[in-house]
Amino acid sequence: MNLIEKLYTFIIFTAVIIGILIGQVEAISTNAESFIVPLLVAMLYITFLQIPFEDIKKSFKNGKFTSTSVLINFVWTPILAWLLAFVFLGNTPALYIGFIMLMVTPCTDWYLIFTGIAKGNVALSTAILPLNLILQVILLPVYLLIFGGTTGVIELSFLVESVLLVLFIPLALTFITKFFLKNKEQFRDNLLTRLSVLPIIFLSLAIVAMFASQGQLLLENLDLMLKITIPILLFFILNFIVGQKVGQVMKFSTADSTSLSLTTLARNSPIALAIAMTAFPDQPLIALTLVIGPLLELPILAIITQILIFKTKR
Repeated sequence: MNLIEKLYTFIIFTAVIIGILIGQVEAISTNAESFIVPLLVAMLYITFLQIPFEDIKKSFKNGKFTSTSVLINFVWTPILAWLLAFVFLGNTPALYIGFIMLMVTPCTDWYLIFTGIAKGNVALSTAILPLNLILQVILLPVYLLIFGGTTGVIELSFLVESVLLVLFIPLALTFITKFFLKNKEQFRDNLLTRLSVLPIIFLSLAIVAMFASQGQLLLENLDLMLKITIPILLFFILNFIVGQKVGQVMKFSTADSTSLSLTTLARNSPIALAIAMTAFPDQPLIALTLVIGPLLELPILAIITQILIFKTKR
């Protein structure tokens, strides 16, 4: 884990504070919103470049693990997210939508770091990564329409437009770039190494821009922090128990069971945040939920990693 990855939570929190502070200047708060989408598109393009789509067939070589993680991530988890949102956030539509967006998008980056630390099967976790990304891009709009269609927040045309703009443009650029770099492996690897730090920087700048334009809303809604914290904590606790139990039932090895837990626990807040900022520009509380998410998630994953290490040593 490089220094920036270790400081991810601090960087996100700092970006929020900087955004609120500079947003007190009217000229900045008025123009900040125009920077959000370009920064997010750049972030996702570089993120997607680092995902080995050409290796997606590897995920099917261990069919038992792949099918189990897909069922948990894309069937069980959306149902759990909806139940928790309904119970705890039903009277706050923006938080309800933001929570569901966060919880139905499995992580495609830092879960590998925690898997390695916890002595999980990193190769197996890496193999499932491209499949998780493709499925969440396809299914996120579906989940939002199913679970959030009655809130009055979601407009289908805006949702489709934002998915096309923020996800499919970077995906298309990624496939074009990979095609041209297909026979230049060393150059590609060196390029990706140099670019690897940029997604976090672009995401942080997008968060600065968002809070510069809408930061006052956070200051006016500090009471909502606790409200969203409870269902987030419950989600991680319940999903950790489910992942461990399913691993036992499926008779996975300790390393594979560890991989299953972290693959089905870590969430993809950058992608969910990118969609939220473009699909719901007039609902900044949705994006706020997706900023709070990683502030809680990374410490929780660090604790769970230590629990998994302890279990491995027993």
